[in-house]
Order: sequence, then structure tokens, then C-alpha cells
Amino acid sequence: MRRKVDGARVARLATVRPGGTPHVVPVVFALDADRIFTAVDPKPKRTARLQRLENIRANPAVEVVVDHYEDDWSRIWWVRLRGEARMVEEGPEVEHAHALLAAKYPQYRGADMLGEVIAIEIDRWTGWSFA
Repeated sequence: MRRKVDGARVARLATVRPGGTPHVVPVVFALDADRIFTAVDPKPKRTARLQRLENIRANPAVEVVVDHYEDDWSRIWWVRLRGEARMVEEGPEVEHAHALLAAKYPQYRGADMLGEVIAIEIDRWTGWSFA
């Protein structure tokens, strides 16, 4: 599962809204042992107050789903990672997250490409594969 997650390019991050309903968004990420980093980038957004960040601040319980689909169903798989998220504001952990993300995604190698960082401490891995 770790190899599949580490090689994946996109995941879906599920957070919980204050009313208890789920909020799911696609994210790019970097895996670091049992921790995932994702960051807010400068692509245009409807608002600077992103729902996922507000949700994490109110309730850190999250799940991340990484999957692969092909018409050849013998090659499909998914991995679900459950954990606790937190905002990383500054310091060496932010620099480490930025370095991991820039190593995986060339788009992040420019100055000021990464904003707020979310760190997710994974406490459960579950998955399924056709093969």
C-alpha cells in the first residue's frame, strides 16, 4: 500500500464540516513515513478562507483516499488513510514539507508556490486491490 500511495499523483482529502457533513477535495501530497503533507498553492480559489482549513481547525479527524482506475479492472486499487490533521505554520517542518512537495511536483519549485501546510498523522491504513 505504501508504494502505491507514494507513487500516486493525486488523492482525495475528506474533512468534516461543523454540521457533521463530509467535505472532499482533490489534493496533491507527499508521503513521509506515516505522515502526509499537502499545501495550499496560489492557484485561483473562490475564497482565501478554504473550507478544508476551517474544518481541520475545528475537527482534525480526516481521511485521505488514493486510488487507481483503469478499464482493465485487474489493475484497479484504492488505499484509505485515516488520521489526524493539523496546520503547520512555520519552522523546520514547513521547510521539510515544502522540500518533499517540490521534489514530487515540479510546479512547486518556484518561489512562493506553497502556502499553508497540512500535516496528517496517519493512524490507520486500509486498502483493496483487484489483484
